[in-house]
Amino acid sequence: MQHDSPKNLIWLQAGSCGGCTMAALEHGASGFPRELEKFGVKLLWHPSVSEETGEEVLEIFRRVENGDEKLDILCVEGSILRGPHGTGKFNRLSGTDRTLFDLTRSLAAQADVCVAVGSCAAFGGIPAGDPDPTDACGLQYEGAVAAGALGLAYRSRNGLPVVNVSGCAPHPGWILETLQALAAGEFAAGDLDALGRPKFFAGHLAHHGCSRNEFYEFKASARVLSERGCMMEHLGCKATQAIGDCNQRAWNGGGSCTHAGFACISCTSPGFESIRNHHVTPKVAGIPVGLPLDMPKAWFMTLAALSKSATPERVRKNAEADRIVEHPKRHK
Repeated sequence: MQHDSPKNLIWLQAGSCGGCTMAALEHGASGFPRELEKFGVKLLWHPSVSEETGEEVLEIFRRVENGDEKLDILCVEGSILRGPHGTGKFNRLSGTDRTLFDLTRSLAAQADVCVAVGSCAAFGGIPAGDPDPTDACGLQYEGAVAAGALGLAYRSRNGLPVVNVSGCAPHPGWILETLQALAAGEFAAGDLDALGRPKFFAGHLAHHGCSRNEFYEFKASARVLSERGCMMEHLGCKATQAIGDCNQRAWNGGGSCTHAGFACISCTSPGFESIRNHHVTPKVAGIPVGLPLDMPKAWFMTLAALSKSATPERVRKNAEADRIVEHPKRHK
């Protein structure tokens, strides 16, 4: 597909493990750069996939900052490290004394839209976990509080706040589909939820489409990670509270966290990095603290009791096994 005026994109990696880039590279048979080209995005620079290095990269930044090169989309992966003492010197551009804290703010001021790729760039993520010696934060949020490196008042040249494609790492489709919508001019502030996440994936819960939903319906619970039952009651699963269509689209060709046997840790939400033990459900008087979204406690307790009393023996046995031990039977 030919585009008369491709959209220029710069991708920065701040306090990052590189996992968000690894996720993006998985999208599409033709590869990440070609996928961008298909919907009219020109990759000015990416630290992992671009050929330009050294002075060539600095020249790209200079042209953008001077207004000689238009910057349509700025993507930032990783937390912004503001330490020590607000200098940002914990994270400097290689070969220079320029900090990523300063460079990000300068480029964001020139960008038509700014995208936080991953929960680190969105909310602070793993580097912001206690004790946070680097004073890490997201672009527009510190945890769930609107602040961050760019500040609460930041708006891009197109009038948008930071678009938070959260996740650790985000699904590759979330990243590329967001960039596609932005490049096509089909994205507005109303397409974001209260934490700046695109509603096309933030309007779902990780629980939707989970392969363990039959066990959830009957509250037939697994007690150890190798078992097939629902992991909400005992093993810390937050899929009924976590935003994302994780179980409705394949990751790397198939599967998801819960499908692989691991509890959802709600990595698309601020603060997930502060949980001390992701595979234990916190409880008060035997009742899970984290109840499903929109579910009053009294309703949950009543429905859970009814569900458990009606659990088929087949479901009960399979929930506490590492494989199917009893198959559905036709009623006579």
